[in-house]
Amino acid sequence: MKTHHLLGFAAATLTMAALLSTSGQAQINTTLTDKDRAEIQALSVTYRQALLTCKAEQYADLFATPGGYFASPSRGEVRERSALMEMVRSYDRCDAPPAVAPTGGGGPVTISDVKIEPAPEGAKARVPYTRGGGYYDDVYVKTPNGWRFKSRNVVSEQEIAVGFLVKDAVEIRQLAGDDHGHYENIYGDHDHAATPRGIGVEGKDTRPFRSSGLRITVGKDGSVTGLAYLRDNGGHYEDVYMKTAEGWRIKERKYVAAAPAAHNH
Repeated sequence: MKTHHLLGFAAATLTMAALLSTSGQAQINTTLTDKDRAEIQALSVTYRQALLTCKAEQYADLFATPGGYFASPSRGEVRERSALMEMVRSYDRCDAPPAVAPTGGGGPVTISDVKIEPAPEGAKARVPYTRGGGYYDDVYVKTPNGWRFKSRNVVSEQEIAVGFLVKDAVEIRQLAGDDHGHYENIYGDHDHAATPRGIGVEGKDTRPFRSSGLRITVGKDGSVTGLAYLRDNGGHYEDVYMKTAEGWRIKERKYVAAAPAAHNH
């Protein structure tokens, strides 16, 4: 009797596992309609127009909420809507008179030539943005408001040349503890050190957005360093990373304490 119960339990377990497996496979998108592809292509066109004409709100609307993000080593992983808008406004061109919106898809190839493939999240594509090989590594998700960016990761020509790709940046962010809440966003122009709001600045801090959380710098020689300011601390980490057979590791981490606050006498 016990044997029959055990056999019955085993059979039920195998059946359940098969059902779960089938259910999991059903979650993966395997087809895209012409309408899907057209809407996804339109995202890149609108993205370029919004970015080049400093339309910050329109730009932020292109990312899924919640969860959609833009990422690059130097800009960090920008998830918050306010940070996405700050990033657009941080470009020097946004201080000039409004630019004329560009026409067409832009970039080194026609957007209609980009291969869009089904993906577990919805769809994915690699969209070239420079003639030298730089590209956006995109993942798209379908929302109640239509297709949006789940993620848009930038891979520059220099990063390609030294073999530093999206997976490397993702691994380093995890290694360094960049969990969007642990590290501060930093601000500053390109001629001065970037710090969180209010640090190293007297009066109103109007410096442009520089990066979100961990800022990664990839050198021409393949060296990789990181800068991260601790939230509500004022101190920061200066990291040096190295790639090993087991993956990326922190070669050196230097903690720099916050500078003493200035006092008026």
